[in-house]
Amino acid sequence: MMESDHSVPDMGVKGEQMTKGEQTRRKIVAAAAPIFNQHGYEGSSLADLMAATGLKKGGIYRHFSSKEELAAEAFDYTWEAAWKARMLHVDENATGIEQLKQLIANFIDYRSPVVGGCPILNTAVDADDGNAVLRARVGKALRSWVARLEAIVKQAAERGEIRAGVDAKTVAVLIVAPLEGALMMSRLERSEFALRSVQQHLNHYLDSEVAASRRARSSAK
Repeated sequence: MMESDHSVPDMGVKGEQMTKGEQTRRKIVAAAAPIFNQHGYEGSSLADLMAATGLKKGGIYRHFSSKEELAAEAFDYTWEAAWKARMLHVDENATGIEQLKQLIANFIDYRSPVVGGCPILNTAVDADDGNAVLRARVGKALRSWVARLEAIVKQAAERGEIRAGVDAKTVAVLIVAPLEGALMMSRLERSEFALRSVQQHLNHYLDSEVAASRRARSSAK
């Protein structure tokens, strides 16, 4: 997401629910997550990871079998944080259209506590050249995001809030793809123009092509 003054609550697991080894493992993941998210798998050296965690090589690999395993868990950690940011203030009692608009706004206005931007955008590019483990993690995260949007549309359709014939998965993809593309452009241009333009376009699309007319909503009640 674009840098902003907003943040999200700490998403760590309470210490008393974890063993000492699990706490150490979690701390390593939390320290390594920004390194991988900013520099990618290949660009994150062991020296960088040692400096971030305050551990020597043996201390890191006592808890992880490989750099790849650490990178995969760091991605999961970063994605969880980003997802919590995207779900801020989304009222499940609101209409489906309102929920989708809030998710779009959150993508732009709220950043993850893990610096570096959207982990899907970062890691998808980084893992495309052959890191099957990371590619699988990114694919799973992307599918979960699309599925969440798709579920909102389907639930809204059941309540009569969506036009007849609207395909839920198509709506989800038409939200995710432009946002990710606009994020890439905004990062390159160091401007929110692309993100704000896409937000305006998507809001109009939801109102004019996805939402049912007032008459249809009234008859569905």
